[in-house]
Amino acid sequence: MCILVIILAFCLPGCSDGSSIQGQTAWAYDGIGADKEADLFLVCPTVYSGSEESYNMSMQDEETKAAFLGALNMERGIYEGACRMFAPYYRQASLSAYEAQGETLENALALAYEDVDAAFTDYLNHRNDGRPIVLAGFSQGADLCLRLLKDHFQDPSVRERLVGAYLIGWRVTQEDLDEAPWLAMAQSKDDVGVIVSFNSEAEGITSTMMVPEGVKSLSINPLNWKTDATVAEKSENLGACFPDYDGVIQKEEAGLCGGYLDRERGTLKVTDISPEDYPPVLSLFEPGVYHLYDYQFFYRNLQENVSLRVEKWRQQQAAA
Repeated sequence: MCILVIILAFCLPGCSDGSSIQGQTAWAYDGIGADKEADLFLVCPTVYSGSEESYNMSMQDEETKAAFLGALNMERGIYEGACRMFAPYYRQASLSAYEAQGETLENALALAYEDVDAAFTDYLNHRNDGRPIVLAGFSQGADLCLRLLKDHFQDPSVRERLVGAYLIGWRVTQEDLDEAPWLAMAQSKDDVGVIVSFNSEAEGITSTMMVPEGVKSLSINPLNWKTDATVAEKSENLGACFPDYDGVIQKEEAGLCGGYLDRERGTLKVTDISPEDYPPVLSLFEPGVYHLYDYQFFYRNLQENVSLRVEKWRQQQAAA
């Protein structure tokens, strides 16, 4: 399940104008930060509410595309210090499709993935030039990135370029790894070519749309970079950041929260905060589901980690 983000933003310098031509990619970010060492391919979370008549975002819907760009801006600070950034507009599945579930949802996601897959293929063929790749997405974006990993990274020439895949706010299961054995989960703070994933929730939560009861998601704790239940104290939190729709941080608090991985669910149990202070926003989520805050709670730790993995990838290539 992906969070609905209701936002308004304007195109930044270096963005495409968002025009859409059937069969071609329209880029929200098209190579922003040309002097950076690695590339980021970023897939936006859900911003389109939809209806029973409209389960995919229209590429001619300028209001929603402004919200789309704003959602990307809220995430870009994690990556832009180390990465030249690419992010395609795509006909994403709507919140109404997630509410409908079943075949409706699968059809909407298939159409969304068609665009993301075409954009990634275009990026590989015409923009990457053999550079290291950071793949990233939140929620629906993470789901679609997982599909990209399964479809494109079996090729060793592509896989060797992967710095890491930040698939946050969506589950990655053992079944996914069995289906695509060339994929691996992160085991430490600086291994490369791996998946970084987690889903944040309060200690009393037993089931969510992202990680249903009875499902275990494979995860890593973004505070201590461990994959077991070792508790990370809030002192290990370098800074929770709350950016606006231009990506400008409006509030920052170091040591906001700690957390540990649940042994059964694999989810990240967030400590030291109250669900009342961080409401779920959507009625689809019960209090204590911190889906909306996955990036925000651990912003500075993730920011540091992206740069660390890019540097580790560079060192490994230099030593090869």
